[in-house]
Amino acid sequence: MKKFEPQMIPDKIKELSSSAAGCVHLRLQSLLFLLLLAAASTLQAAPRPWKSANGQHTIQGEFLKRDATSITLRLSNGNDLAIPFDQLHPDDRAWVNDNHPLARAKKPAQATVFDQLVFGDTRDQVTTKLKTSKFVELTVAETFLGRTGLNGVFRTRQKIGNLSAMLNFDWSDAGGLKELTLQTESLPAAAYHTDLEQCWTAFISLLVSLYGKPVQKGPMPAIESLAEGSFFPSHLWTIEGVGSALLGTARDGGNYQIVVRFTQKKVQPVALP
Repeated sequence: MKKFEPQMIPDKIKELSSSAAGCVHLRLQSLLFLLLLAAASTLQAAPRPWKSANGQHTIQGEFLKRDATSITLRLSNGNDLAIPFDQLHPDDRAWVNDNHPLARAKKPAQATVFDQLVFGDTRDQVTTKLKTSKFVELTVAETFLGRTGLNGVFRTRQKIGNLSAMLNFDWSDAGGLKELTLQTESLPAAAYHTDLEQCWTAFISLLVSLYGKPVQKGPMPAIESLAEGSFFPSHLWTIEGVGSALLGTARDGGNYQIVVRFTQKKVQPVALP
């Protein structure tokens, strides 16, 4: 039998203290768990009275979920009950909206017509967007913008088929962008089937990469078919959420140019001669 020595008393006290502390710690953990469980149960199951729209009838139930037109309650008998939103008392509707608001649907991004431009943009919005564009550049000092307007002052940074294209704009009565045109520099008839045709071909590849296959395509318009001041399209693209894009050639006096016209209208294909 082990002899009990007085010097062992402190060790026994430490051992008992440690054991007691451990028990207390476990009990505290258990108590905390039970309290959290009770709190969670209270949050999940909090029946409340719900009044009818006229306030004359009341039902007790736990809120489960809602949508845009109704709420669903769990009754004391365990059954679920859907109640149309307009049949709830205004106070209860307000409680639902405050505590369980509908998730806001994200507004879809508006489709762009060119770079970051959107039909309906104001002149100021167009100017701001194009000044920071990676695709076009300003050809005049900003101080002259108020005097010259926007037509012909922005051009593509990269040449398309060895030709630059200038941007021209058409505006609605309300001042919003309603049409956008890219026009190359005008060249004489001798360049129609050389520089201009090369640019026309490059534009086809560019527009196909952006908008897919055209809904209509044809050969480069014959030079003799172009009357003074006319635009003759050869290709048509339908741009989802935007409108249409037309590619063709135009005559400007005795010179000719390649033109891409973006419009809000959904242009229908027509038979080409």
